[in-house]
Amino acid sequence: MFSSASNFVHGVDKAFLIIGGFSIFFLVSFTIIMIYFVVKYNRKKHPKATQVKDNTWLEVTWTTLPVLLVIFMFYIGWEGFLPMRQVPKDAMEVDAIGKMWSWVFEYPGQKQADTLVVPIDKAVKVNLISRDVIHGFFVPAFRIKEDVVPGQTNFSWFIPGELGEFDLFCSAYCGVNHSYMSAIVKVVPQKEFDKWYAALPVKKKEDDNLGLKVIDKNGCTACHSLDGKSSVGPTFKGLYGSQREVTENGKTKTLTADSKYITNSIYDPNKDVVSGFPQGVMKSYKGIIKEEDIKLVEEYLKSLK
Repeated sequence: MFSSASNFVHGVDKAFLIIGGFSIFFLVSFTIIMIYFVVKYNRKKHPKATQVKDNTWLEVTWTTLPVLLVIFMFYIGWEGFLPMRQVPKDAMEVDAIGKMWSWVFEYPGQKQADTLVVPIDKAVKVNLISRDVIHGFFVPAFRIKEDVVPGQTNFSWFIPGELGEFDLFCSAYCGVNHSYMSAIVKVVPQKEFDKWYAALPVKKKEDDNLGLKVIDKNGCTACHSLDGKSSVGPTFKGLYGSQREVTENGKTKTLTADSKYITNSIYDPNKDVVSGFPQGVMKSYKGIIKEEDIKLVEEYLKSLK
């Protein structure tokens, strides 16, 4: 009856079916009872109202039973949830890094992939990291969903029980391209995983560029591409030293993208908005990005010709 995609399917589906079953039962029962009383005590049959005496046992019953039922449903839910926070000591750890609007998975040994590949029947702990806003790590087939909050640590874990590919989504609205933020969880035999992992290249250190680290840390690439592609905001490629047509208070003018322009764009982004892009989208980073970090960003932007 239950899927075996992960070790949590049985517990979650059990809670869903029990609570859903009770909900349907009471929906139907109360609807029938309501119709019965509407007909039985219709005004035409009882034009003169009469006082109905209270019934102590009835009141005790309809108070006690719902309380016991709610406690039971809580227990069923708790029974399914508790194991989700109890990670086996021998679990393989993988970092899932979410940023608008993609997932990157970092394995031990500084290896990265855009697909979460895991061995079957092996406990996997996924450390959840956000580079910008709140995301949600959601694998419906595994019955797992956890928040990915910037500046906070969280995790999810599972033991995959079926070979194949399973969809991974972001369950928290994170911007205009939220619906495109998806990935694949691929479950393979242990030998195939070992072979795949051995061939996985080591993560590029991006030349340890400090300016790029500032950009990445503050989620700038969520709206500004580094390769010239169009996005929510202007691309960073070829930006420094170029002529930019901007709009200020409804008037169009041309500015040179120099140090002053870069600083103003970070601290007062809605003053001079590049033509063709919306105003009011970017927040001010004054007090967030220090002036010395802006200098590092400028040096990096100079390299993006």
